[in-house]
Amino acid sequence: MAPAPIDERIIDVAEPIKDTLGLPETTVYRLKKGGVDLSKGYPYRPARPLYLQDVLEIRKKEWVHNDAGARADKSKSALLSAASKVTDLTTHIGTEIEGLQLKDLTDQQKDELALLIAERSVVFFRNQDISPQQQLELGKYYGVPEVHPQVPQVPGELGVTVIWPDLQATERQANFRNPGGASRWHSDLVHELQPAGITHLHNDTVPPVGGDTLWASGYAAYEKLSPGFRKIIDGRQAVYRSAHAYLDRENPSAGPKHIERVHPLVRVHPATGWKALWVNRAMTDRIIGLDRAESDVILNYLYDVYESNVDIQVRFKWTPGTSALWDNRITIHNASWDYGGRHPRHGTRVTSLAEKPVFDPSAPTRREALGLLDASEIREQEEQIDGPI
Repeated sequence: MAPAPIDERIIDVAEPIKDTLGLPETTVYRLKKGGVDLSKGYPYRPARPLYLQDVLEIRKKEWVHNDAGARADKSKSALLSAASKVTDLTTHIGTEIEGLQLKDLTDQQKDELALLIAERSVVFFRNQDISPQQQLELGKYYGVPEVHPQVPQVPGELGVTVIWPDLQATERQANFRNPGGASRWHSDLVHELQPAGITHLHNDTVPPVGGDTLWASGYAAYEKLSPGFRKIIDGRQAVYRSAHAYLDRENPSAGPKHIERVHPLVRVHPATGWKALWVNRAMTDRIIGLDRAESDVILNYLYDVYESNVDIQVRFKWTPGTSALWDNRITIHNASWDYGGRHPRHGTRVTSLAEKPVFDPSAPTRREALGLLDASEIREQEEQIDGPI
C-alpha cells in the first residue's frame, strides 16, 4: 500500500510504512474484529509534507464549532443514571465511569459526556469494546477529527492516529535519560487555527508495570495564581508552535521552521464558561508584546505552577481496553516512560478540533463558579478591586 498525501501538493519524503511484524496480539485481535485490513501492512502513513506552505493549506479556513457540552443538560442525568458507578479520582480533575460502553451512547449522553469532560478535564472508561471506526465516529460528533500530516494512521480510517511506541522508536530512539516525545508536559495541536478540543485515546495493549499518564488542570493552575498576577496575563496572547518543523519553500536554506499561531494565554471554555490557563512547556514559545527575557520569566513561572502542583493533577494507571477522553483546552498531559520501553504498548487516538480560543475578562474561575472559594480568597479578590480593607 503506497502512502498517499492528505493534500495532493504534499511530496513524500519519509521512509516506507512498517509491516505488522511485532504488533501485539491484543492489538491484532481488536483491529481484525473491527474489520481493519492488515494485509498490506500496518500502520498506514499519509505522505509527509516537506514544505511549510503545504501544511498551512491543509486547514486554513475557519469553521463554526458547536460544542456538544454547551448544549448538554446540566444535570447530566441521562449519562450518570445509566452508569453503574461514577468516581471522582481527585478533587479538581479526573472521573472514572463504569458500566457504560462508549460505542452505545445516545446523542444526549454524548452531549452530557462532553460537559462532564469540560467540568472534570479527563474522564476514563475501562473495559471498552470499541473499534477504531466507532472511535472516529465519536470524534466526528465532538468536532473535526484531525488528520495529522506527520503521524501514522489506522488503514482505511484517516483521523485515527496510531500510538505505538515501538514504531516511534524506529524514528527517535527513546531511553531513560531522553524518553519519548509524549513524555513531557504538553497539550495537543496548539498550533492549529482551531486547536484541539476533546481527545479520545483507547489503549488496547499496555505495559504490566508503569506507563501511566498524568493530566493537570488548567482551571486549577489559573487559580493557583494570585488575583494580581492573573491581571498581568489576562488578555495577553502568545505564540504557539507545532511539534514538527518544515522547510520554507521560498527560502529552504533558512532551515526548518515551525508553524506558529497566536492564541490567548488564558481561555474560556464554551461549555463551562470558566477561565483556564492555556500554556505548555513544549509548544508555547513566547508572549506577544514582551521582550524574550521578560516572556521567558513569566512563561517558565506559569509552566512551573502547572507542572509542580500535584494537588491539581491526576495520575492514571491504564488497563487493557481502557479509553481516556480529555479536553486539551483545559489540560496538559504527560505520558510516563517509566516502563522503559520493555513491554509492548499500543493505542489509537482521535482528536477533535474545536473553536478558536477566546478570552472573556468577565468569566469566573472554576471554584468561583462552584462557590468553593474560602474567606481569605474572597477577601483577596475584594482587595484587588477596592484596595486594602
